[in-house]
Amino acid sequence: METEKQLAKLGLFDAKVPRYTSYPTAPHFNNDVTPDTYRRWIEAIPRGAQVSLYVHVPFCRRLCWFCACRTQGTSTLSPVAAYVETLKAELSLLKKTLPEGVSLSRLHWGGGTPTLLAPDMMEDLAASIFDVAPLAEDGEFSVEIDPNEIDDARLSVLAQAGMNRASIGVQDFDDDIQKTIGRIQGYDITRDAVDMIRAHGVQSVNADILFGLPHQTQERITESVQKLLSLSPDRVALYGYAHVPWMAKRQQMIPSDALPTPQERLALFETARNLFLWDNYDEIGIDHFATKTDGLSVAQRAGTLRRNFQGYTDDTADVLLAVGASSIARFPQGYAQNAPATSAHTAAIREGRFSTSRGHRFAGEDLMRGRIIEALMCDFRVDADEIVETFDVSRAQLNEMFSNVMAQFPNVLALESNALVIPVAARPLTRIVARAFDDYDMSKAQHSAAI
Repeated sequence: METEKQLAKLGLFDAKVPRYTSYPTAPHFNNDVTPDTYRRWIEAIPRGAQVSLYVHVPFCRRLCWFCACRTQGTSTLSPVAAYVETLKAELSLLKKTLPEGVSLSRLHWGGGTPTLLAPDMMEDLAASIFDVAPLAEDGEFSVEIDPNEIDDARLSVLAQAGMNRASIGVQDFDDDIQKTIGRIQGYDITRDAVDMIRAHGVQSVNADILFGLPHQTQERITESVQKLLSLSPDRVALYGYAHVPWMAKRQQMIPSDALPTPQERLALFETARNLFLWDNYDEIGIDHFATKTDGLSVAQRAGTLRRNFQGYTDDTADVLLAVGASSIARFPQGYAQNAPATSAHTAAIREGRFSTSRGHRFAGEDLMRGRIIEALMCDFRVDADEIVETFDVSRAQLNEMFSNVMAQFPNVLALESNALVIPVAARPLTRIVARAFDDYDMSKAQHSAAI
């Protein structure tokens, strides 16, 4: 399993597979989940439970060409102000529906660019959120921060509201690469933003960096990672750039002939990975790194690491609520996604109803297969005892499932102490192995490269 030839034989360099931040993945959602379904699922949350809340702000001052997120550009704050009013109205609907005593184990503002909001908008939004449910005593409030869109006034509001984790997108510090992907963000402005965040008492800082970008070389990614390490982030996501111009039209601005080959992508990942490991970060799952004291490292050691739409999490809440256009909620019963278009979402909220437009009700083997995939993505092993004890499956049925998957990866996977295990050398194949447990039709969606 140590040679590129062996990895290639098992499809690493050719496969297009989901990232498995959910199961089933979003392309398999349907319109069976309605606003009424969403409301009933909220009402079924136990009183006094802890839940997570994701707030989506889709606006950006500029649209980065590499980004495939649901975002829209704006040159003024007028549409942003109107959108915040819609969020407040949606939160009011949520408050009327939510059972008593619920608190937030996690609160995350994502985007887009949440820090595009003016200070008074941030204050308003935070107050509306905490009017629905307070942050739990050990809760985490994180915000995605664009170093080009942050200042002391906005950071003061966020810190006073309780933000205790900040997340900064770096992508790459190389000037040529930044120009090619439409993301101009120098090291100095990023360093100043991190210093400002910590000066406001926010000690936990996340950072995202990409491999597989156009014109990226091992030398260039080494320099970018070393600059990032100088900022001492607590947690790093090392994501592979997903070139999906058929879905994200802005990516057509990026020359495909400047992209590294799959083999070169693997070398870029390994180069960055080694730098993080040499700097004493723990490796978390397939693409995250964290300091020894960070929540992800603690959760990994405790066996409670989980997978969600942001990647990896130490949050164990059963429910993820979501407000804002296109945002996705998760319940024990299934997934519910708001209308993707801001106009459609706003229209529904103004009519006094949730904008749920599609989703998925868990049925059949969904939960079992979802847990198997999550275990592979988080721990690189599936404990057979846990699966048999938790789900309606016999040991014989599970053994047959394991055998069928192992046959697809001869001499790669292992059975150790009643657990299916992906050895360290085979971990680049994790998403491909996870796909083998996916019972949905892969031809219905086009996914990003496995590496």
